[in-house]
Amino acid sequence: MTDLGFSRRIKIAPSILAADFANFGAECRAIEAEGADWVHVDVMDGHFVPNITFGPATCAAIRPHIRGVMDVHLMIAPVDPYIEAFARAGADVISAHLEAGPHIHRTLQAIRGAGCKAGLALNPGTGIEDVAYLLDMVDLICVMTVNPGFGGQKFIASQVEKVRRLREMIGDRPIHIEIDGGVDPGTAPLVAEAGADVLVAGSAVFKGGSVANPAPYGENIRAIRAAAEAALR
Repeated sequence: MTDLGFSRRIKIAPSILAADFANFGAECRAIEAEGADWVHVDVMDGHFVPNITFGPATCAAIRPHIRGVMDVHLMIAPVDPYIEAFARAGADVISAHLEAGPHIHRTLQAIRGAGCKAGLALNPGTGIEDVAYLLDMVDLICVMTVNPGFGGQKFIASQVEKVRRLREMIGDRPIHIEIDGGVDPGTAPLVAEAGADVLVAGSAVFKGGSVANPAPYGENIRAIRAAAEAALR
């Protein structure tokens, strides 16, 4: 397991959903070499969300190519039967959706019990009232700023206020706020100023580059990070 430590500095977590599916190992190495802090893996089941992506075998296959944090976002229901498999596959952070099952407290316990950091993901239409009763169980809250299921969607601006309220609710607890959906140099400052510190970006990182030409990945990562950090000055 990777030692995450805890810091509120801005972290960029490229989503491999936007990478070359035939070249995941090389893509993971390339984005880390170009400045990625975390590698974000979007797991979708075609049931909880209208798309199918990766499973534990994919996570296990790319884990040796990731030196830093592997951040696994489970957009699946049910969640509990698969936690152990993703933990064994090398996940450092496992996030489950508040909406995915009736016993989210049990799910978060199981994630920590498997040796991973526990993330709680919230769809755009979900309020934050229930989060107050889970703060002692979470290490990360993932705010979806698009409806989960597909990459490349437009950022939902109403979620910025949700981030701001979560930041107040969290107080000085060591809990990351992650943003997933529509993050680019234009939206990154909005969520960073509101209190987010982990920014997931797919197409905004991978556009213009490739394993053979990874320099654009670095340019894109630096642009997102600079825009976010400028909002904090």
